[in-house]
Amino acid sequence: MQGTGSTPTLSPTIGSGDDVQARVPGIPVGLSRVGVTGVEKVVRIRDELFFARLECFVDLSHEQKGAHMSRFDEVVNEAIGEVVLSESPFRAETLAQHIAELVRARQGAARAEVTIAARYPEHKPAPVSGVQTQEIYTLHGRAVAYEHGTRRIVGVSATGITACPCAQELVAARSRERLSGEGFSDEQIELIMQSVPVATHNQRGLATLQIGCVEGCVTEIDATTLLAIAEGSMSSEIYELMKRSDEVEVVEKAHRRPRFVEDCVREMIAGVVSTFPQLDSNTFVSARQENLETIHQHNVVAERHGLLEELRAEIESGTPASRHTTLESWLDAAPAQQG
Repeated sequence: MQGTGSTPTLSPTIGSGDDVQARVPGIPVGLSRVGVTGVEKVVRIRDELFFARLECFVDLSHEQKGAHMSRFDEVVNEAIGEVVLSESPFRAETLAQHIAELVRARQGAARAEVTIAARYPEHKPAPVSGVQTQEIYTLHGRAVAYEHGTRRIVGVSATGITACPCAQELVAARSRERLSGEGFSDEQIELIMQSVPVATHNQRGLATLQIGCVEGCVTEIDATTLLAIAEGSMSSEIYELMKRSDEVEVVEKAHRRPRFVEDCVREMIAGVVSTFPQLDSNTFVSARQENLETIHQHNVVAERHGLLEELRAEIESGTPASRHTTLESWLDAAPAQQG
């Protein structure tokens, strides 16, 4: 037995200069994703601060025990510094690309993936009073880097209000019955129904719209344009600060444009197709809508993703697309496109 105060013997495989991560693992299996999540950074662009959450991943060879976790944060800080100094205005997808390419090189990986979600303000006037209000949105950036090239995604998330078409029709039918029972003619009933907004239940909706351009794409996808499409897909925009005149405008607008969660997604897709006719047919598009229900315990979600050529053809012909290209398959197609 060792006596008190004796120094324990170190394993012969461990030394002060040994790179533990570079060893061969006991089980020679490669890993699809290794990295860090929940990385929080504040970056200053011009005179505004952006709070960003990042995730960074690389693939890991079956011959390498572990990734160098400390290098992720080093690369994030370095890339943020480069983008802040060289890019104006801030572009989340550019930052994601810089980080992904640096991470891949530093880690010696075949593939690196970075996602960024940055909260940022936009100032806009309320619809009637014109009072200035600050709205907070989320800007999304994502990039996957290979030795052969990098593909990246830009997107936004915006909140709004939706009004349920189904409940509104039920309320309208009951209102017509009551008006008929009170002796109103059919013509009078229709005039009343056209003049008075019909009640229904509402949801706060979260719209997320993302676009990915292929390598060499020169078209700039402006976040403001994506926000307009996303917010416009719902029954009405919402505002943090409103006067009474603004409140009644928002409520009436929402009830005159009732939309299901599915309608919102289709409106976003149609908005992209009409707004960006110059985009390459291999551009990736993803639209997602989540509505927080008010008369149910659950929420509802709808999504559509695919290549722009798939979406254009489906809208123009009315024929369902034979496939819905996923984000993962589009991102992973970068080497094949470059080869």
